[in-house]
Amino acid sequence: MVNEVVWACVFTAMCWWLGTGVILWLDRLHPRSFRFSLAAWTVLLALSFWGVAHSMQEVSVVNAYLAFGSVIVMWGWHELTFLTGWITGPRKTPLDEGVQGWSRFVQSAQVMIYHELALLTNFGLLWWMQQDQRNHVAICTYALLWFMRLSAKLNLFFGVPHNGAQYLPKHLLYLASYFRTRNMTLWFVCSMGVAMGTWFWLVWLAQQGAVAITTGWVMLATLLGLAIVEHLIMIFPWPMERLWGWAMGHTSKPALDMRA
Repeated sequence: MVNEVVWACVFTAMCWWLGTGVILWLDRLHPRSFRFSLAAWTVLLALSFWGVAHSMQEVSVVNAYLAFGSVIVMWGWHELTFLTGWITGPRKTPLDEGVQGWSRFVQSAQVMIYHELALLTNFGLLWWMQQDQRNHVAICTYALLWFMRLSAKLNLFFGVPHNGAQYLPKHLLYLASYFRTRNMTLWFVCSMGVAMGTWFWLVWLAQQGAVAITTGWVMLATLLGLAIVEHLIMIFPWPMERLWGWAMGHTSKPALDMRA
């Protein structure tokens, strides 16, 4: 049992670390390479849907790993399409000077609405695939990634001490104007409170079930823990180069990381 928990934690951390690193590396290549990267990852996306469909049929340790790994690949496709600028939004210019309140929110939504719709469409497809299937690890993993990414985006909108604007790739530098730098907000406190409460709940669930079920809960708890760490980096800075220096090379402008 202990070994299963340890391996589930290690597998989750490796998927998070390696998946983020690969996206960072691909996004740092010459823009001419983006079409090839996207084409190759689209093939992986198709395979990930097959993996998810297969994993949903039965609750087992193997299917928990298959479901989680497939969703990470699926999520990576969405991250790559955004960071290459392929699927973002109709607005590709900086925030208008002096804009506040609702107008700022509308312009902020316009820079990434296509990407958000793609994520929701993917979630709807997973929801449809999940009908009458026994294993829920895939859809739970995707939902967790989506909610924590939404939390990160809202924190960037409301403002955090360290918004990571320096990590944006050149073709997305206009996004920096939509980030706000300010002290910790009420939204950050509330979002972290909900995330921490959910993490404790997942840890409790992981202690209740059989090994096949526990593996999925452990993966979800580990992934949420890593997402919480990514949020805390907005308050207490930690240079990304320490984790993904191998993917960042020697460029002066690192790309934005995969926020869960």
